[in-house]
Amino acid sequence: MAEQEVPIKTVHLFPLLDRKLIELLKSLSADDWNKPTLAKLWTVKDIAAHLLDGNIRVISSSHQFAGDPPSGPVNSYSDLVDFLNGLNAAWVKAMRRVSPQLLTDFLETTGKQYSEIMARANLFAPAPFSVAWAGEEHSINWFHIAREYTEKFHHQQQIREAVGKQGILTAELFYPCIDTFMRGLPHAYRTVMADAGALIEITVTGEAGGNWYLLKTAESWILTKNAGSAPDTIVALSPDIAWKVFTKGINPQTALEASNISGNINLGENLFNMVAVMA
Repeated sequence: MAEQEVPIKTVHLFPLLDRKLIELLKSLSADDWNKPTLAKLWTVKDIAAHLLDGNIRVISSSHQFAGDPPSGPVNSYSDLVDFLNGLNAAWVKAMRRVSPQLLTDFLETTGKQYSEIMARANLFAPAPFSVAWAGEEHSINWFHIAREYTEKFHHQQQIREAVGKQGILTAELFYPCIDTFMRGLPHAYRTVMADAGALIEITVTGEAGGNWYLLKTAESWILTKNAGSAPDTIVALSPDIAWKVFTKGINPQTALEASNISGNINLGENLFNMVAVMA
C-alpha cells in the first residue's frame, strides 16, 4: 500500500520528538531531575529511565532477543498490566544509580537507533504486540507504532509538565497522539447502551485539536471523522485535559468538570473513563 494511505502517520515524527526530549533533558537543573510528576511514584528522572527502557526493548527485539518472559501465565488484561508494571518498576529502580548525564547520553544514542527501526518497519504487516487498550487482540504495525508514539509523547509531556517547560502540545506533535488515543473510544464505549444512530461529537479545542465522531450502529460503536447528522452529545475538552485524562494523569471527575458536555450528558461522561495506556 502507498505510504499516504497510513491512517495515522507517526514514523517521521520520532526523530523530531526525540530531539525535543534531548534538548529538554540537557536543559534541566539538578533539582529538576528529582521533581515529582503525574506518573504517580515516578520522578522526572524515573520517566526518562522508563523512556530508555522503551528504546532498549525495541532495539533488543530487532535483534530477535525475547527479553524477560513472564514467570507465570498471562491469561487476562490485568495479568498483562501486572507483568508490564513489574518490568517497568524493576528497570526504573535499577536506573536510579545512573547519573542524569549518562541517562541522557543513553537516550540520545538509543533514540536514533529506535527511530531507524521504526522507519524500516512494514506499516501494514502484523504488529508484534496488539494495542490492547483499544480492545485489539491483533493489530497492524501502523497502529502499534502510533501507540509507541503516544507513549513517547505523553511521557515527555509529563516531564515538561513537571518542570514547567512546554513545547510539544502543537498540531504537528500532539494531533497524531490524540488521534491515536481516540481509536480506543469504541472499546471504551462497548458496554454503553444507546439506540442505533446515536452520535457523539468529541472536540479537542485549539489549533492542535480536532473533531471525532462516535456512532452507535446496530452491533457496536464505531469511530468516524464525519458527522453525517446532528450529534446527540457534544464533548469539548482542551488538549491539556485530553492527554492527561487518557493517560491517568488527572482524575476523570476533575477532567469532566474542566470540560463541556452538551446534549445527552450520560453519553458524554463515559469518555472521561477511557485509559489509552496499559494501566
